[in-house]
Amino acid sequence: MEIRFVELSELHILEKLARRIWPHTYSDIISTEQMEFMLNWMYSTETLSQQWHDGHEFYLISKDKTDIGFIALEQAGQELKVNKVYVLPEVQGCGAGKQLMDKAIERAKAKNCTYLFLQVNRANKAKFFYDKLGFTIRSEEDFDIGNGYFMNDYVMELEIEKA
Repeated sequence: MEIRFVELSELHILEKLARRIWPHTYSDIISTEQMEFMLNWMYSTETLSQQWHDGHEFYLISKDKTDIGFIALEQAGQELKVNKVYVLPEVQGCGAGKQLMDKAIERAKAKNCTYLFLQVNRANKAKFFYDKLGFTIRSEEDFDIGNGYFMNDYVMELEIEKA
């Protein structure tokens, strides 16, 4: 598997992957209407482009020259936030998610961050993946995202060991 930095012209790949992955991940957690609202809000090319210009880092992971997942990272003071991390359902369990999270840890160390953190829906099975990686729950939060929708998340963190 190979991980590469996403260029501005490749951001549409993230939207395409998200639209394939989200129904599998969230269909039992949130309504179809909320899923569509969130995809349009967070994965439009315009939104991703603005984030890219604001310094967010995006990485794609590919297997046999096919893009299978991605991660988005955002500097937040002395912490690095994993804003998005997704792998196609048909290849989950092959180590791609772990490799993407290893990339996040590598970037956190390079930026001298003290913590890597993320938000995960409290009903998302991915929480157990983060548990296995050593993340712990920092807090439980309910984020009002508009249109009467909320993200009911755990905020999880991983302390970054200094080299």
